[in-house]
Amino acid sequence: MLDFQKEYRNWLNNADSATRLDLSSLNDAEIQDRFYRTLEFGTGGLRGVIGAGLNRINKYVVGQATQGLANQLLKTSNNSKCQGVAIAYDSRNMSPEFAEEAAAVLAANGIKVYLFESLRPTPELSFAVRYLNCASGIVITASHNPAKYNGYKVYGADGSQITPETSNIISSEIAGTDIFGGVRHMDFESAKTLGFIEIVGESIDRAYIDRVKEQSVNPSLVSVKGGDYTLVYTPLHGSGNLPVRRVLDEIGFKNVIVVSEQELPDGNFPTVKSPNPEEKEGFAIAIKYAEIHNADLIIATDPDGDRVGIAVKDAYGKYRTMTGNQVGVLLTEYISSQGSLPENGTVVKTIVTTDMVRGICQKYGLELAEVLTGFKYIGEKIMEFEESGDKTFVFGFEESYGYLKGTYARDKDAVVASMLIAEMALYYQMQGLTLYEQMQNLYNEYGYYTEDLISVTMEGASGIEKIKGIMENLRSVPPKKIGGLKVSAVRDYKTAQKRDIVSDEIQAIFLPKSDVLYFELENGNSFVARPSGTEPKIKFYLMCRGESETETENLLENIKEWVKQNI
Repeated sequence: MLDFQKEYRNWLNNADSATRLDLSSLNDAEIQDRFYRTLEFGTGGLRGVIGAGLNRINKYVVGQATQGLANQLLKTSNNSKCQGVAIAYDSRNMSPEFAEEAAAVLAANGIKVYLFESLRPTPELSFAVRYLNCASGIVITASHNPAKYNGYKVYGADGSQITPETSNIISSEIAGTDIFGGVRHMDFESAKTLGFIEIVGESIDRAYIDRVKEQSVNPSLVSVKGGDYTLVYTPLHGSGNLPVRRVLDEIGFKNVIVVSEQELPDGNFPTVKSPNPEEKEGFAIAIKYAEIHNADLIIATDPDGDRVGIAVKDAYGKYRTMTGNQVGVLLTEYISSQGSLPENGTVVKTIVTTDMVRGICQKYGLELAEVLTGFKYIGEKIMEFEESGDKTFVFGFEESYGYLKGTYARDKDAVVASMLIAEMALYYQMQGLTLYEQMQNLYNEYGYYTEDLISVTMEGASGIEKIKGIMENLRSVPPKKIGGLKVSAVRDYKTAQKRDIVSDEIQAIFLPKSDVLYFELENGNSFVARPSGTEPKIKFYLMCRGESETETENLLENIKEWVKQNI
């Protein structure tokens, strides 16, 4: 823990007048919370509450992080100055300002910057890094977090989020950079005049949209029937608004009804508690629109346009949301069933994503690859497949509402997912099915799978210690049963070992080391514990399968009760 009073005084002596004014009104507890640690830089970059202090995100923390990135680029990339860095940002409060701050720091280090003229979705930044042959990329976003948060994500030259190795180098450079005296800075307007900062927009938009449209599975169907299909779309005040509508319109969906209350960018997200398409609450206004217009589908994207959630009519005509796992399974089946697949075609999912997709891959002769939690690992697989040439990427998804078809980007893309979901819904409508009914068909064919996520927030220094304690306890004294189900094996991704409980046999896990515990339970059920890398949370993933929906729901409830009693 840092000497928070010392750090506080340092800021009072060196920060600008507005920051000093903000800090002067804090009580001792608030001072400790803002200065007891630095905001941690990990593979997800930075994410924190907006405000003054080391444990907050602000222009000083962003500047220090960018100086660390600049140092890393100049030391490890021979051509980083001419290759440059692409920067995008979303609709969050302070996103444009933080983007300009990062651009000004890079320019001061002699590194060319390509800064988007206005907000853009995160996957377009991933695309732009490779399209512009950049050494790196930055997105200012806190994804689907509440309005008080913002963040800073870094991408490598391959368009994927940075690896743990790169993150460690940048983190070390940040630690060695004085937050006030060690950050180089050039006047933003001067940097533009001198050519260090280039403002970009439509030419990259056009190239990105074209690559997205190439991923359409049934373009002729949409061009003929898309004009008759009604769907409701909400960008939840974020960056998906223009690109999602543009793609849908260009491929043939002409009756897209946009939720006007949530159409325009607004970092306060005034119509929702959290701009998260994973939560049903975010669909409340859109459902009213759908009921009025008798829409067949509702699509919602998050602020930085990389996650998408949907709501569809159930057997009673009521709109109900679908989980990320369900949508991923539907898309995998749809993509796999439509025409020829490449030789050695491979679907990639994370270890906490539904196993239901295994049956689909087996049916269609596809390989299934598993990676650690985080779409960057799916992006790494795409690059690995391209370099080796022995596998072809078909589709990738994660339970947290992230999907990608195509290799134009190396991160989840709500724009391409929105297009494919709308196309898929139209296709099944032509077969006389809603997406809800098609999901029931898949359960009947592949078995019933139900998943859930328990996310526990533990703020402050004590919270971090509690999270560490939970993981240490689960690791040192693993439970024999979870929710009444016997533990058959424990995968510890921190030690890269899997231990069979019955035989005590140890097997190596060939994935990067990570603080994740995966408990294999009897009858194909699973329980996973994982601290969040970007928030003060510990997450528990529950994955159940059975012969019926009722059976899986009961299994799920038993595990939830076990968590409540034991964690």
